Amino acid sequence: MADLIVNLYEKESFLNDNGVKLKDDSIKIKRVLSPNSDRLVEFVQTHFSIGWTSEVKAGVYKENPTCFVATDNGNIVGFACYDATAKGYFGPTGVDPNYRGKNIGQVLLLTTLDALKNAGYGYAVIGGVNDKVAGFYARYVNFMKFETKPDLYSRLINR
Repeated sequence: MADLIVNLYEKESFLNDNGVKLKDDSIKIKRVLSPNSDRLVEFVQTHFSIGWTSEVKAGVYKENPTCFVATDNGNIVGFACYDATAKGYFGPTGVDPNYRGKNIGQVLLLTTLDALKNAGYGYAVIGGVNDKVAGFYARYVNFMKFETKPDLYSRLINR
């Protein structure tokens, strides 16, 4: 596991500079609103893990939520957060397995990196990434990889 450091000033806009658009017009990306927080928490708990559910709660219960959702006809099909576990950190993020391959994860990543940049961050940390997942990020952003011990996640109770 490694931390990936992304220079947010490398691009004017990660989303626009890459010319990225969703492949399906019925899918929309929105910053989550607090009235939808329970739906997002339920989605993450159903499709991912209790640990990610806790991180999402940290993002959605802020005055200005730091999570984005991908929706298809009003149903949540993906999400991405920042500033959930620590300031300047991207994640968690995930897409419903039935919706993978439609570039939803890519658009959520780039949208969230733009939000981090617009919030005043110079760098984003994508924490605790294994080599397989690093390959996903390498397709869309340049990063520096850091193998650090202890890392942020060493503070977890169950470690």
